[in-house]
Amino acid sequence: MLDFIYKMAQFIRLQDLLDVIIVAYLIYKAIGLLRETRAMQLIKGIVVLLIIFQISTWLQLGVLKYLLLNTFQYGVIAMLVVFQPELRRALEKVGRSKFGEVFNILNPNSPEVITKMVEKVTDSASTLSKNRIGALIVIERKTKIGDIVRTGITIDSEITAELLVSIFVPNTPLHDGAVVLRENRIMAAGCFLPLTQNQDLTSELGTRHRAALGMSETSDSVVVVVSEETGKISLALEGSLTRNLTVESLARALLKILIPDSGKKENRKILLWGGNKN
Repeated sequence: MLDFIYKMAQFIRLQDLLDVIIVAYLIYKAIGLLRETRAMQLIKGIVVLLIIFQISTWLQLGVLKYLLLNTFQYGVIAMLVVFQPELRRALEKVGRSKFGEVFNILNPNSPEVITKMVEKVTDSASTLSKNRIGALIVIERKTKIGDIVRTGITIDSEITAELLVSIFVPNTPLHDGAVVLRENRIMAAGCFLPLTQNQDLTSELGTRHRAALGMSETSDSVVVVVSEETGKISLALEGSLTRNLTVESLARALLKILIPDSGKKENRKILLWGGNKN
């Protein structure tokens, strides 16, 4: 056995080992991306079909084998259609990784500018919460959301707490939509956000919270929500929602997201920042 292993090892090149390691890593990351999504259930269904196909081959079940074989011929196109949200999310994560940072030549947002923006957002959230005025504030990060900006009314103004509050005052033209912030400016107001497709959410969550979750599922944006009924502040990020935040915990969370500690892996688990995760 040792002689056999030694002879086989002589035919293994360094490139072969590197090839196997890269493929194994890609498979590992793909499983991690799909593990907590509905796509994982679809993959299990595909595996079952493959097993049935192999059994039909062994037992020479001609009709069943013919149907499955023709189904698999269009499987690649079908997978692109079915897995489109997951594929988009995976590609966006690759673009936001350290490899994708190579293409970011200039980042106009300094920590000082971001800190001032967070102060204005939290000040407005505090006022909105005290007066029980519903609000949706989307802070764009690396993934550009120009398609969302185009659904609203262009403002392109400097961020001020007073302007943010006035936008969401009831019975005004823009109060029902979301505000999008980009590079320390209010880009647009009255924007429409995609609703989450998560069917397991509590019935306590209204349209604003579902829109915030939907926005966080389709981009890396962070969304601040103020409930009109209760005045409570929530934060949505990467498909997770943290509710019942105080103004102080909201500020800490936004700073941790927008200015991650250098040399440390960014921790996006909002539970660490206080509040109750739904």
